[in-house]
Amino acid sequence: MSKLLYQGHASLRLTLNDERVIYIDPYAGTGYEKEADFILITHQHHDHTAIHKVTQKSDCVIISNKEALVDGWYKSFEFNGFKIEAVEAYDKMHPKDRCVGYILGFDGLTIYVSGDTATTEKMNTFADRKIDYAFFCADGISNMGLKESASCAEMVKARHNIPYHIAPGRLFSDRRAKKWTAPNKLILEPGQEIEL
Repeated sequence: MSKLLYQGHASLRLTLNDERVIYIDPYAGTGYEKEADFILITHQHHDHTAIHKVTQKSDCVIISNKEALVDGWYKSFEFNGFKIEAVEAYDKMHPKDRCVGYILGFDGLTIYVSGDTATTEKMNTFADRKIDYAFFCADGISNMGLKESASCAEMVKARHNIPYHIAPGRLFSDRRAKKWTAPNKLILEPGQEIEL
């Protein structure tokens, strides 16, 4: 069964049914001992790009915003059933031409990772995608706050909505997460791994 580890801040690790390992925005927490098949980066801020923490397989594929967003075009990739689609992510501190979110497809599941963003023009189309798990940033300092983030979750209509990137300088804030009013809320603590 595929698994998801929330490492804290904006860092995630996915393990697919076939044991391929994907890290998203490595930086925070622990859980970097599994060798990476893929590393995905949403943008180039230091708290999303600690690739040096990850042990990479010799054929590890790294996709950052630079590969995922080229000349205004959001790219899609597929690797033996693992689908990666770059989507819009932008706000006052994150220029539209330098940041992405990702919609990932694998093992019959769809996951949305917002990256650092505010409400985007395309979010109102995501409900049609029947997303299983959606991660929404919500720190209110370097990206959108709790209220806007919860509104985005209502728009996307994922089966499970997860707050992350919620407390700058810390792995997480349980207090802020409990104030998040998104529907279908699922709170993951740093270091918590769940079966998907």
